[in-house]
Amino acid sequence: MIHWPRVIQLRDEVGADEFDEVVQIFLDEVQEVIARLKQDTTRRDFEQNLHFLKGSALSLGFDHFSKLCQDGERRAAGGEALTVDLPSILAAFDRSKTLFEAGLVENLR
Repeated sequence: MIHWPRVIQLRDEVGADEFDEVVQIFLDEVQEVIARLKQDTTRRDFEQNLHFLKGSALSLGFDHFSKLCQDGERRAAGGEALTVDLPSILAAFDRSKTLFEAGLVENLR
């Protein structure tokens, strides 16, 4: 669910001192977009919001979450935004975040 080599690469790119701040920015931005998705009952901006989430997730190694966002983005682009299972996507983010936070110390030694 978490691609730890990508997380390590990101930490090495930004530096260990800046890594925590980058993670916090990521999580804050994702939460903002998730709030927009929940409010977008017509799913008018669904494709672009899922596109943003997909890219953010890839940056931090949230592989499963990014794949679900990519699938939803494709479906929305094909005019099927209302069929995208948003609760599953949001649950995947919550699981990914929990695993990420729990695995930080073990995987970033």
